[in-house]
Amino acid sequence: MNFPSRLIEEAVDQMASLPGVGRKTALRLVLQLLRRDSDEVARFSRAFTALKEGIKSCSVCGNLSDDDVCPICADSRRDASTVCIVENIRDVLAIESTEQFKGLYHVLGGVISPLDGVGPSDLNIASLATRLEGGAVQEVIFALSTTMEGETTSYYLYKKIAPFNVRVSAIARGIAIGDELQHADELTLARSIMQRMPYENAIGGK
Repeated sequence: MNFPSRLIEEAVDQMASLPGVGRKTALRLVLQLLRRDSDEVARFSRAFTALKEGIKSCSVCGNLSDDDVCPICADSRRDASTVCIVENIRDVLAIESTEQFKGLYHVLGGVISPLDGVGPSDLNIASLATRLEGGAVQEVIFALSTTMEGETTSYYLYKKIAPFNVRVSAIARGIAIGDELQHADELTLARSIMQRMPYENAIGGK
């Protein structure tokens, strides 16, 4: 693709570096930005600069937040005795959209994947033990994707959690084996949360 301008080409290169954005789509987006007035483009740019500079990791659960503690952890109406373990913020948003879960979350920031070079030390696991040591948590729910990596991570966490006096459950298998949580529809996800089962049952007595 030959561009009439070096500036357009550089903008397209940056836009196309985003996941799922091909060069044709990137060009369309860049040309759309060119049609906007300077103030709009400046607001667009400032929003992403502020995002990069201002976003924080919640000191309690690892969720993304504007503040040191995310709004969910800071909400006194949430059930602090129940903690749902998820892979990332997209899973938090998926579960929150069901309006069925009133507990707190623990965001791992990924799953164990040796092929991708991701081990337990690369995830937000150590802080989970700290939360459990306080004694306030009575139930931990595994809500990880039913992929091989998700199942491996759940089993690893199950072993790590075993010394603590907490109930460990897993969302019901309304989520198809091999599916990622964020792609489940709200009704299926809501039923999976509400019909969760003891984790021992979910792993078939491993």
